[in-house]
Amino acid sequence: MASRRRFLKSAAVALAAASAPGRLSAAFDPLEKTIRELQDAMRRKDITSAELVRFYLDRIATYDAQTNAVLFVNPHALDDARALDAERSRGKTRGPLHGIPILLKDNFDTKDMPTTGGALALQGIVPKEDAFQVKKLRDAGAILLGKVNLHELALGLTTVSSLGGQTHDPYDLTRAPGGSSGGSAVAATMNFAAATLGTDTSGSIRIPSSHNNVVGLRPSLGLSSRAGIIPFGHTQDTGGPIARTVEDVAILLDATVGDDPADPSTAASRGRIPRTYTTSLRRDALKSARIGVVWELFRAAASRGASPDADDEVAAVVQRGLEEMKQHGATLVDVTIPDLAAQLQSSNLLTQELKFYLGDYLKRSAAPVGSVEELLASGLHSAQLEGILNIANGTADDYLTSDDYKSRLAAREGLAGRVAGTMAGLRVDALAYPVVRRIAPAIPGNQIGSNAGLSAQTGLPAINVPAGFTAGGFPVGIELLGREFAEPTLIAIAYAFEQATRHRRAPRLPVLRDHDNVSSIPGGLTTFEVTASGAHVVPPSEVGFTATARFTFSNPSRELRYELTIPSASLDQIAGVYLHRRTTRPNGGVLAILAKRPMARQSGVVVLSEQEAADLKTGKLYLAVASRKSPRLSARADLTP
Repeated sequence: MASRRRFLKSAAVALAAASAPGRLSAAFDPLEKTIRELQDAMRRKDITSAELVRFYLDRIATYDAQTNAVLFVNPHALDDARALDAERSRGKTRGPLHGIPILLKDNFDTKDMPTTGGALALQGIVPKEDAFQVKKLRDAGAILLGKVNLHELALGLTTVSSLGGQTHDPYDLTRAPGGSSGGSAVAATMNFAAATLGTDTSGSIRIPSSHNNVVGLRPSLGLSSRAGIIPFGHTQDTGGPIARTVEDVAILLDATVGDDPADPSTAASRGRIPRTYTTSLRRDALKSARIGVVWELFRAAASRGASPDADDEVAAVVQRGLEEMKQHGATLVDVTIPDLAAQLQSSNLLTQELKFYLGDYLKRSAAPVGSVEELLASGLHSAQLEGILNIANGTADDYLTSDDYKSRLAAREGLAGRVAGTMAGLRVDALAYPVVRRIAPAIPGNQIGSNAGLSAQTGLPAINVPAGFTAGGFPVGIELLGREFAEPTLIAIAYAFEQATRHRRAPRLPVLRDHDNVSSIPGGLTTFEVTASGAHVVPPSEVGFTATARFTFSNPSRELRYELTIPSASLDQIAGVYLHRRTTRPNGGVLAILAKRPMARQSGVVVLSEQEAADLKTGKLYLAVASRKSPRLSARADLTP
């Protein structure tokens, strides 16, 4: 943790040193400012784009040690900012995003930065081309400040990865931030950039936006190109904006939508994109709005009628939000979608496509693994992915021509038709319900209670907008779902609600000192002393470095303290040090990152689960030291007492 903090601080200092001299204007503080406010300040010459970059880099260096949201800082960000400042000085601006720093989820291809999906297997991989939405942002004058962490390969809802580790929610650092775009939502709420991009296959934009008190939009299928995004499953994948305000989401949407020959689904958007989504920002939009409330999605079926219920604290916040909509002129209409639970189950397509589309991406990339099977066998992935990757890998090779696949596609069309028909019959503009019925789980728990499937499995757009906080102070969002390509309507309603209620509240984090993460280990100790070498790797690796480690495990607390020693001559060759856990294969996924930026001597503590502690005692954990040349080249040592 301390080494990562030093890395981010040094990156910020190095980039700031290269910027124009001088401090930020005392008359303008960029904190919590909207894109329009930042643009106005640059127009008045109260601040430059280069100074904005420095401001956000300082925020990252100061606070990201606690949230662990940022994976990579763009070393060219200040050069890009200076070039855009020079354009402005010549009287040229490209639009609302000119000189505005943006962070990207690290599953968007970038031609000048690594695109890893958070996977150790993709460490250092730089694609040849930008993703479609990334190119559109560059053309609009946005500065790509860097890449943020995600649930590895977007395959989960708690944002943990073998390359980035666990991201923490700044409203409660003991909890996950939602996922898979947890890094994007945390970066947005923490003011690490003006706004961010995320992706959503089944809640990955909206759930973390709800948990981090920001706005997140999943666009209609076909509105935003998926080309250049590491795929989960093409049927449900999409990319979209995450920002602190509805207005900023509208501005990012303007810049990233459009027809793309590389994604045939975008042909459906022709003639259905307004000149700008910002014309929908109407404070009075609630006065004429009819909001359909899907009460079935407020509580899990098995728990309806029970009190108190685990879903109640979130439901209460959303209900208060609906009452606020009503107070500002909206008409609330009870909505029932017949057999909704069964339809959601029959139309779901997640793991069924993963093997094919992710496998194809891996083959086309420069990754050292070319399929889901090879990824599993390598161990260069988070241990948390073992289950979903095994399920995906077991999918029949001919599944995409099977009757089950065709049936699920048909069920999606049927569900979309029923939702649209219900909305038309009741004359409602949007459906409303909790994005997720539970607050974020305490780490390392699993997120439950998602309602994200209704949008993902119909292709209909949905937006999360902050609705308030629980009694314990955790943020909650309300989801608004609209008709196909009805983003203007959703933006109008969300904006009117946002402006009327002002539920956005920035998190407050203290500055973390280097000794704040130190813990002590009580008695009942077991010691492991190991030396990692290439000879112990499966298969053996010819690397010219070694590392030694001393592990001390306390059974009562399940704390595993480690002390790493790396020869100085080896430091330049090593990319990171990891603790892995084997299951059924010789190699297993990453359990914990011990050192992202190795030093000659490092120490720390990992808290194991009961199962992980049992696996340690049976020799299933091992130390891996990865080479900078390729993560497949490494040194290894099995932990045996």
